[in-house]
Amino acid sequence: MILHCTQKLTKKLSEVSPTPLAEVSQLGSWHAHLYNIDHRQCVIFCHDASRYILFLPGLRKDHFADLGSMLRDYFLASLATLGVKGVPLHRVAMALGPVQFDRNTNQSVLASLRVASSDLSWMLEDINVMDCDPLALSMRLNDRPVTIKGNWNFSGKVMLSLVEHLK
Repeated sequence: MILHCTQKLTKKLSEVSPTPLAEVSQLGSWHAHLYNIDHRQCVIFCHDASRYILFLPGLRKDHFADLGSMLRDYFLASLATLGVKGVPLHRVAMALGPVQFDRNTNQSVLASLRVASSDLSWMLEDINVMDCDPLALSMRLNDRPVTIKGNWNFSGKVMLSLVEHLK
């Protein structure tokens, strides 16, 4: 699994490839961006093919060293919340492959990240980011219509379809 990082997030990570990496994961790659919300470091992840969003709030310096494992665990937890059927979660974890970081970002996916962060800001308008349930917020973000290459979809449903078609 490749995590394409924005420049802001790249500064927090230790091993980021300056050249684009070739994707080997059956589920494809992700993008990630670092945001500050309520003076807390938060990362929003966006799956390239489905625009599936995951939100991790309140990261500290030591969390960035283990960001790949955190994303993998959080993604599997979100799939369990969606009620993944037919494919065991350990098979999904194996399909992800090792996490690698690069700076090869795509403007279309970054635009989806910007829209998600805007939607997230109004969801968090009346509560502190550290008092929210990040998994519940992620699920709400994935249950809204998004455009993927000009087509309207629900990212949660697209991700479920991708997972169900794993070999």
